[in-house]
Amino acid sequence: MKNSLSRIPLVVFIVILLALPQLAITPEFWITQLNYIGLATLVVLGLVLLTGVGGLTSFGQAAFVGIGAYTTAYFTTQMGWSPWFTLLLGLGFTAILSYILGAISLRLSGHFLPLGTIAWGLSLYYLFGNLEVLGKYDGISGIEPLQVFGISLAAGRNMYYLIWLFVLLAIWSLVNLLASRPGRAIRSLKDGAAMAESFGINTAAYKIIIFMYAALLASISGWLYAHMQRAVSPSPFGLNAGIEALFMAVVGGAASVWGALVGSAVVLIIKDQLQNWLPRLLDTNANFEMIVFGVLLVIVLQYARDGIWSYVVAPFQRRRDSRAERLAPPPEAPLLPQRPRPVSGQMVLEVDAIRKEFGGLVAVNDISFKLSAGEIVGLIGPNGAGKSTTFNLITGVLPLTRGKVEFLGQRLDTLLARDIARLGVGRTFQHVQLLPTMSVLENVALGAHLRSDVSVLAGTLHTDRSREAQLLHEAARQLERVGLGDYLYEQAGNLALGQQRIVEIARALAADPVLLLLDEPAAGLRFREKQALSQVLKQLREEGMSILLVEHDMEFVMELTNHLVVMDFGTKLAEGPPAEIQTNPAVLEAYLGGVDEEAAHA
Repeated sequence: MKNSLSRIPLVVFIVILLALPQLAITPEFWITQLNYIGLATLVVLGLVLLTGVGGLTSFGQAAFVGIGAYTTAYFTTQMGWSPWFTLLLGLGFTAILSYILGAISLRLSGHFLPLGTIAWGLSLYYLFGNLEVLGKYDGISGIEPLQVFGISLAAGRNMYYLIWLFVLLAIWSLVNLLASRPGRAIRSLKDGAAMAESFGINTAAYKIIIFMYAALLASISGWLYAHMQRAVSPSPFGLNAGIEALFMAVVGGAASVWGALVGSAVVLIIKDQLQNWLPRLLDTNANFEMIVFGVLLVIVLQYARDGIWSYVVAPFQRRRDSRAERLAPPPEAPLLPQRPRPVSGQMVLEVDAIRKEFGGLVAVNDISFKLSAGEIVGLIGPNGAGKSTTFNLITGVLPLTRGKVEFLGQRLDTLLARDIARLGVGRTFQHVQLLPTMSVLENVALGAHLRSDVSVLAGTLHTDRSREAQLLHEAARQLERVGLGDYLYEQAGNLALGQQRIVEIARALAADPVLLLLDEPAAGLRFREKQALSQVLKQLREEGMSILLVEHDMEFVMELTNHLVVMDFGTKLAEGPPAEIQTNPAVLEAYLGGVDEEAAHA
């Protein structure tokens, strides 16, 4: 994935980091600058996860830096507690506060979310400056330096190693997390939350998790800052600092882990140089660097929307992409647990007079039908007939106005989409909903999310290797099954539309469904691809899977289905076997005749 760094550059980078403080020729100013870059990187790494990957904009991260800083400042100076204990205490305070703020703020959407983060960020900033116990705007001074094995970290060159140890650990943990089962769920939040819910992912819970993760990284930065500076005051924890951190993320690459480091370094170095040179150039002491920052941000957004890091890795990425086709599939692994299949003929789905109204518009008008195990039922009708809306009602994406949906005797219409998926209902979408920057293999592995139980902590610490191997093996197995075994490591967004639809089917199969809902799966496929898809669906039927199919290709539908339900303007027009539907006068007049005529002229 794009957030990883190959071993040789990584080793070189670490060797340089270790060597710089040991070189007598390294100026003290460089060490100090690198310390500040490291502190900023910790905050920006949280924003990469929260904003760049998760799509949740926060201007208040500097307030969490203040929580970590003030916690250790107060308890070490006033209570005499160990600074290492206050690190844990600060993380505890931050976890509780970020959970509460996240549970409230993340209910907001659109521009209300960043406005909400500004509100509580300012509130905490003014709280720091007005509490007598925290020294008001004078802050707290006299903080003792850290000690490790009796070695004082008062000197910047000594503190340097602790700061960058935390930075490297944070990068390692974040790369691990994003490449894991929970990481794939997190990466779906920005562009595919509705799809993710349909595969059992609790998107609200993952939003709070990444909000807390980002806050904890900021708190660690604050703890390190307090012991490096030996004093704290409110000024570094205000709104300006939160905006600057977001600016660093954008400049480096908002969705890139290593971009956090690059963005922090570039912004802080430029900021320092501007503070040195602008007063000389303009012959004034006025603060013009923020104006220049604004201009730079506009330039970056215009010409480098993916950040500076994307340009750094572009040559290596092209080389990696050219090798992708030659990479071997994931190694063999034990199969994931599979659901028992209902016996042939058992009632699987019963749709009873379901209705959906949007204001005064009736999109689905009291539709009823049934689907048994080992049966393929086609749901057909002209564009706008309400077929996809019916799918969304069955799968919990939309709530019913009235009616009832039962799956294996259990009501679905009272459940959330993710709970319906947990019961064994898989689906594809009318408009393809893949994550374009993720590989085909990862997209399909996302479908198997509910078939494993890897936690965020296990993903972060990379203790999930055996279960991750099972998920990737299952994803590769389903891609082989649908004929896309040669595209495992291709970015999903690079595939043709027809291939993307097949990937969606593989993703749905990875969920091990009992009932599979396919929304126009043959759209965009060539003749041979349709034939191959038909064979896959027939095989699934023989295995006992039930399939509900929406499709406009009548030849494909008539040859494949056991039963058809015809919709027109949200109402059921006819129902019966394909041979009967083909001769139904009402159907011919409303739909089939027009399609056949178009097909004849194609």
